Amino acid sequence: MELSAWLSLALICTLGAMSPGPSLAVVLKHSMNSGPAAGISASIAHAFGVGSYAALSVLGLASLIAQFPTVYTLLLYFGAAYLAYLGFKILTSKPSESNGNEAIDKATTDWVSAAREGFTVAFVNPKTAIFFVALFSQFIDPETMTFTLAFLMCFTVFIIDAIWFVFVSVAASSATKRFNLGSKQGVISKVLGIAFLLLALRVLYQTV
Repeated sequence: MELSAWLSLALICTLGAMSPGPSLAVVLKHSMNSGPAAGISASIAHAFGVGSYAALSVLGLASLIAQFPTVYTLLLYFGAAYLAYLGFKILTSKPSESNGNEAIDKATTDWVSAAREGFTVAFVNPKTAIFFVALFSQFIDPETMTFTLAFLMCFTVFIIDAIWFVFVSVAASSATKRFNLGSKQGVISKVLGIAFLLLALRVLYQTV
């Protein structure tokens, strides 16, 4: 792949990562509520989810999804249900205080939960696969596709997504400490919960 083509691919991936949506909401939630470690965990896991879709797109799975609208629609409904579940969980959760071993256990739980949600929110969106099929088709020729080229493109997707969301998680955590947003955690949680519910409604609206 020529440098100019790779730069074009990297630019499009960067703009895609920066676009607001469920992924940003998940990273912000964990960064602001549980700290930078949880936010970074969600960011890296999300990048793995997006990178997996990029790899599956190269393998042709996304084209298969596009050929079966029912499967595609079911995945969209599942994604909307998952976003609604996250929103409901945030709105109904109660802040808890702990120390000692309980604090360590909670930090581990937050890390695992952040990774799980980061990956899932990326992987329940089949539009990502369709996006990569459309994107990759502009840069590759099936007859000249090699493993090295496929790896380079998928790794570009992964690393750009990871860098952007790690930056977001660190910035959000820093802002939380600097402006004492922790004292407003209840309000912030309600805003994020409502945001997830609205995102779920948007998915359903676009599906109908």
